[in-house]
Amino acid sequence: MNDRKNKVLLIYTGGTIGMVQDESGALQPFAMERIYDALPLLHRTDYLIDSHQLDRIIDSSNMTPEFWVDIATIIEQHYDEYDGFVVLHGTDTMAYTASALSFMFKNLSKPIVLTGSQLPLGMLRSDGRENIICALEIASGRQVVIPEVMIFFESHLYRGNRSTKVSAENFDAFSSFNFPSLASAGINITYKEHLFLPMPTAPLKVRKGFDRRIAVLKLFPGITPTVVQSVVRTPDLQGLIIETFGSGNAPTEKWFIDALQEALDKGVIVLNVTQCKAGAVQMRQYQASCDMDRIGVIGGHDITIEAAVTKMMYLLGSFPDDKAKVRDRLWRCLRGEISMQMTDEEEV
Repeated sequence: MNDRKNKVLLIYTGGTIGMVQDESGALQPFAMERIYDALPLLHRTDYLIDSHQLDRIIDSSNMTPEFWVDIATIIEQHYDEYDGFVVLHGTDTMAYTASALSFMFKNLSKPIVLTGSQLPLGMLRSDGRENIICALEIASGRQVVIPEVMIFFESHLYRGNRSTKVSAENFDAFSSFNFPSLASAGINITYKEHLFLPMPTAPLKVRKGFDRRIAVLKLFPGITPTVVQSVVRTPDLQGLIIETFGSGNAPTEKWFIDALQEALDKGVIVLNVTQCKAGAVQMRQYQASCDMDRIGVIGGHDITIEAAVTKMMYLLGSFPDDKAKVRDRLWRCLRGEISMQMTDEEEV
């Protein structure tokens, strides 16, 4: 009989969830090795929990690719020791981190669950307790093993690279508009196993290169040539994401297309992503996107802006000397981030 208990590593990066009030009432981060003191109910679980804290905990507004690499390195170093991982993270950039980690881990066979809270763990009405307990339960793999990077928040488990923050004040702070939740937590946790990514058969590979030389241009009625050109002419720009209207539409004025052509001629990769929370870019559906398609702008389909940003940085970092490979993989589905069949490219 195997008496081994499943083990989960809890990684604290910073954010609201790890705060408690000191004697003066000020919020201070607490040491994660005291997680059992903060949540005595965890003593009743039938899995083991260890904790790890980043050397420098941060507000998630200060999140950078360097921190993504730190988180991924911790998981990679302890991958064989644990059945799953929970990352405690500030909510503001949680969807970016979840997306970045999803691209970094190829052939992931264990759950990585990000969670946080809208109120500090040390406050009476904190939503953090339920979020942590459910995230740990999911990551433990006791009921089912989900080979994905995910976000758990307020009773819902979402694919990480399909998630976006939708509220700054409600406990139900995240949503996934173009893909269903993977599980919901009520009296029981109900899993939707048919939606999970397939369990890989190849060994884990972790790639940690990111190229930050990208820009995001959000279109609005009345945008001027000066604004567009200032972004397009950013020194050493390698990738440009355009947040367009509706199903991928943009101004048809010659100056706008000429500005994009200028970027493309300099080797900048341009990706078209819709501003809408739900729906997809469909190039050539309307005249307003035909010229962009003609000159070589890539359609982002139904990718979130968080996944688009991290995917472009990841691919540019992975193939620094081959823009053709970046362009080819940018429109393909790598980790379930867009609604199309996943590619099985060995290099990504």
